[in-house]
Amino acid sequence: MTTNRKWGSFLTRLFAATLLIAGLFALPAQAENTKQGNGALASELEDIKSQVLKLNRDLFILEEDLLFPASTQIAVFVSVDVGRFLKLDSVELKIDDNNVSGFLYTERQRKALEQGGIQRIYLGNLKMGPHQLTAIFTGNDAEGRTVQRAISHSFDKTDETVMIELKVEDSESSYRADIKVEQWVL
Repeated sequence: MTTNRKWGSFLTRLFAATLLIAGLFALPAQAENTKQGNGALASELEDIKSQVLKLNRDLFILEEDLLFPASTQIAVFVSVDVGRFLKLDSVELKIDDNNVSGFLYTERQRKALEQGGIQRIYLGNLKMGPHQLTAIFTGNDAEGRTVQRAISHSFDKTDETVMIELKVEDSESSYRADIKVEQWVL
């Protein structure tokens, strides 16, 4: 992590903590001055809590934009068509022969993918130019044997965000799972 990122993250968290502490110190003073009872105090606490949650969400979005600017951002997603011919166990992702991500699936996560879910497996930064993405899928076939499927995809990184979906699709003609790559255009 670069020094600018560390400082940005530190300042963001410091700002959020300062606001939270200031709000907590203001409550006892307001509680002494108001004679409206516990209902008003509880309402005020809820208002402050919702403001802190909103601020935290806004700071998270800002931090994402600072850490992963669109001009260098790449996101890779995994989806599963039906999952009859490959019960997904794990995925390993490489970009330019560097391991960037890996994921082991639980039964619940695998079923969520089979029911139409899409998982973001990687979010990172790349410099502009040509790149090679390699994904290795490991799982069990319909007969319970361990199988691996791999795919490579070449792409050019421009100043736009690159979003790639790796689809595990059942092939009725070959009775096996195939991996397809779809590059999203925003």
